[in-house]
Amino acid sequence: MTADATEVFEEHRPVLDGVAYRMLGRVADAEDVVQEAWLRWAAADHAQVREPRGYLVRVTTRLAIDRLRQVQSRREAYVGSWLPEPVVTGPGPGPAARAPDGAERAVLAESVSLAVLVVLESLSPLERAVFVLREAFGFPYAEIAGTLERSEAAVRQLAGRARQHVTERKPRFEVDPTLRRDLTERFLKAAADGDVRGLVSVLAPDARLVSDSGGAAKAPRRVVVGADRISRFLAAVAPEGMREPASGVRFLELNGGPAVLLAVAGRPDTVFSLEVSGGLVRTVHLIRNPAKLAHLAGAGERSGLRGRLLL
Repeated sequence: MTADATEVFEEHRPVLDGVAYRMLGRVADAEDVVQEAWLRWAAADHAQVREPRGYLVRVTTRLAIDRLRQVQSRREAYVGSWLPEPVVTGPGPGPAARAPDGAERAVLAESVSLAVLVVLESLSPLERAVFVLREAFGFPYAEIAGTLERSEAAVRQLAGRARQHVTERKPRFEVDPTLRRDLTERFLKAAADGDVRGLVSVLAPDARLVSDSGGAAKAPRRVVVGADRISRFLAAVAPEGMREPASGVRFLELNGGPAVLLAVAGRPDTVFSLEVSGGLVRTVHLIRNPAKLAHLAGAGERSGLRGRLLL
């Protein structure tokens, strides 16, 4: 392995990270896939690789498809609702991870949102791969066809089905970051104060609370529906956790939007991520599975996907 080959891989790593995470929705699985892609790149005859980016994306995508098929049965046996692991998003470090422009970043942010990743779980592995490569990263159909070893016509058909499925099921997003941040802050204050009326004022009447604890922490195993029910639940349980002597609250951009990370005794304990539309909170994602939050303890400080920014 030459220094030049290493530099080439690192140049394209942000795209590989982004593809693997969007395919799998789990940090450890994405890291494993990118690490395996690195090993295959290290063993490759680089003189025979005309387009390193295409080669690396092809290897990573195929590995991600294989991993996705392996973990699907594990997710079917998951306790309660399954949500993707939240990751920090934003402009990545270094020239290879240039900050995209506003329009490009909006597309990337939506494709990595918790809501869209949940919808992607209902696609077949091939449909998901086509959607990620085409809609999130703009790969040409011909290149995707080569990656998946399918005809271009078949890829276009897969893309159409996947796009229609996602369009029909994904929620509408409020794109104004100031409004989203303001609602998140109001939501957090009302929850911390146990203020039922304050919570009701920011929640849509038919709002949903989807929680993911994996059975490893206290959280509803079923979706809670309705502003009143959600408000009463949060008012009853949130203030106690937020009054812990060693607790701390941080605002982060997770999966393309503002979110709240609650830490207890220095360890990530809870993430609140809100879907906002029409000036109201439509969905509250509550993540309490310790295995899905541990990597946020040093968010942005470590190398690899755990510290890498995906936009």
